[in-house]
Amino acid sequence: MPAPHAHDPAAGDTPRRVFHVNAGFLRQRRLRRILSLAGYDLRLGWPGPSDLVAVWGHSPYAPRGEALAARTGAGLIRIEDALLRSLHPGRSGEPPLGLVIDHQGVHFDPSTPSDLETLLATHPLDDTPLMDRARAAIARLHEAHLTKYTAFDPKAPCPEPGYVLVIDQTRGDASVTHGRADANTFREMLFHAQTDHPGAPVLIKTHPETVQGHRAGYFGAEVETDRIRLFSDPVSPWALLDGAIAVYTVSSQLGFEAIYAGHKPHVFGQPFYAGWGLTEDHHPMPLPRRGRPLSRAQLFAGAMILYPKWYDPCRDRLCPLEDAISALEAQTRAWREDHAGWVASGMRLWKRGHLQRFFGGVRPVRFRSDPAKAASLSLKTGRRHMCWASGTTPAPDALRIEDGFLRSRGLGADLVPPLSLVCDDLGIYYDPGAESRLERLIASRARLRADQRNRAEALIAALTARGLSKYNLGGLLPDQADLPSGQRILVPGQVENDASIRLGAGAAVATNLALLQKARSENPGAVILYKPHPDVEAGLRPGALTPAQLAGLADAVLDRTDPATLLDHVDAVWTMTSLLGFEALLRGLPVTTTGAPFYAGWGLTRDLGPVPPRRRARPSLAGLVHATLIDYPRYLDPLTNLPCPVEVVLDRLSQGPAPRPGPANRALAKLQGAFASQSWIWRRRG
Repeated sequence: MPAPHAHDPAAGDTPRRVFHVNAGFLRQRRLRRILSLAGYDLRLGWPGPSDLVAVWGHSPYAPRGEALAARTGAGLIRIEDALLRSLHPGRSGEPPLGLVIDHQGVHFDPSTPSDLETLLATHPLDDTPLMDRARAAIARLHEAHLTKYTAFDPKAPCPEPGYVLVIDQTRGDASVTHGRADANTFREMLFHAQTDHPGAPVLIKTHPETVQGHRAGYFGAEVETDRIRLFSDPVSPWALLDGAIAVYTVSSQLGFEAIYAGHKPHVFGQPFYAGWGLTEDHHPMPLPRRGRPLSRAQLFAGAMILYPKWYDPCRDRLCPLEDAISALEAQTRAWREDHAGWVASGMRLWKRGHLQRFFGGVRPVRFRSDPAKAASLSLKTGRRHMCWASGTTPAPDALRIEDGFLRSRGLGADLVPPLSLVCDDLGIYYDPGAESRLERLIASRARLRADQRNRAEALIAALTARGLSKYNLGGLLPDQADLPSGQRILVPGQVENDASIRLGAGAAVATNLALLQKARSENPGAVILYKPHPDVEAGLRPGALTPAQLAGLADAVLDRTDPATLLDHVDAVWTMTSLLGFEALLRGLPVTTTGAPFYAGWGLTRDLGPVPPRRRARPSLAGLVHATLIDYPRYLDPLTNLPCPVEVVLDRLSQGPAPRPGPANRALAKLQGAFASQSWIWRRRG
């Protein structure tokens, strides 16, 4: 890689003083934070020759900073948004996910070299891990339909494939004017698109800011004919590119995205991605600065991995591109699922605030006690309908909500709020009687890319190293010397009226006593260790066994023991449907199931229960984990209240503060425990 620029703080450890004359730097907190983390001390005042002056690209205010730098002898840096930005354009006020900080020029202005151009021209770009990262990131962007602005529905219908895609831009945009183009260039582009592909329909993609009325484009309704059509629907650019037979652009970022979507776009301006052998350049640069042939992965690595400064909004730190993608994936998923709004039925009062935090970030969730009224409101307003999956009569038209598998530091029955929730549009994961979204995800992960496998394996390693489980209660650590010696089998107790038992245990073994009897009968010489369920131990839910019932079946009863740590001291697990069976798989233990939990039937467990025959896929453990902990749940960071990836929740559960119940919730939990035998009273919907 080229040596750091003389003004780049990466070349030394001392933050560089950076002066500015643009009020936008004062208003944008995220921008200042990224610059600070990158080693730039942003301030007002008069710079010296060893200082820097910051300007925003070629904005109308940039000449002020340029003049200040020239007068004082200070260096000049130009700042722009990175190419993967946010849900909405910057005009919305939404902060960027990353910045590019250029000490030579700006990437969209070919009149002078930029740091990006120098990097692409001189960096070896031949490191295999770097190229693997680039290809993996492209695949992730494609799979999640991520682009510079991501607030669109990937399921929105696109035109019939077979069109020529012509990309409009906003009139007077800096990438157009500095890319040596004008209105005539756009007319020339449209002419070539028609003549190069006689008979093919031409689709002109309107810029989002033109659609919103902020800025005019270069094409208006006057260009439409039987063959030419303006297209302004907010669809996925990936889907739009997939349907195109050719792509024509002046300097739009969509032209860059077209390259790593597999096209060789026709380019009529001089954007940063032209001149490297990946485009058909109709106005090539006269200067020989470019001309080195690059692969798609090399261009992507330079522009998206090496050039920008990416920011992790949950951890408040600079991060690699992969973490930025994870953050944007989480925020984008939440927007796409929530932007139409929700109506929720049958939600207990204490859950409503947490559901509002999870699902009400775009439009507040509206709660109704009566499922029929909620369904009517959903139909009338276009809102989606959700209900709690374990309610007595879940609404048939509603998506089902449940706690995720990395839930909290404390019990749900203790009214501790969750950090993860699942939202299933097919069924629910613990009911094998119908297909769930999780089942489909597991089947789809029977084959993983290398980066997906690496992420899932890193997640497994982090979970096991930190001793994390669903509730993370802590508790007593088992003393190896106090445990009976021999082949130890852990039998986790469950809440016997839990929905996972009612729906997934089957008829043969549906109680804790029956499970112990089955485990003992098939393992007469083994050491059976019985771990009561935490809700049962706390007196909040039914399922307790008496000493007389346990006699002759369990060699030891491990009350108040940390379940995650306990797994390090046993040789196998027998369970009906407990999540502890899944957590045992993460630690490499053999697991026998007598019911049909979500992790059974995929070839990873010994299954004695009635597993659905539709579970024919054979994913690896990494595939099961990717589907279960990365793809299926939604996570919420308790510190920033932002949607987040699973890795942030791991950090919060193992290191940072996590939500705990307030006094009122604790009192209500104790009241519930006192009346555990009458659970229908507080579990009724409404």
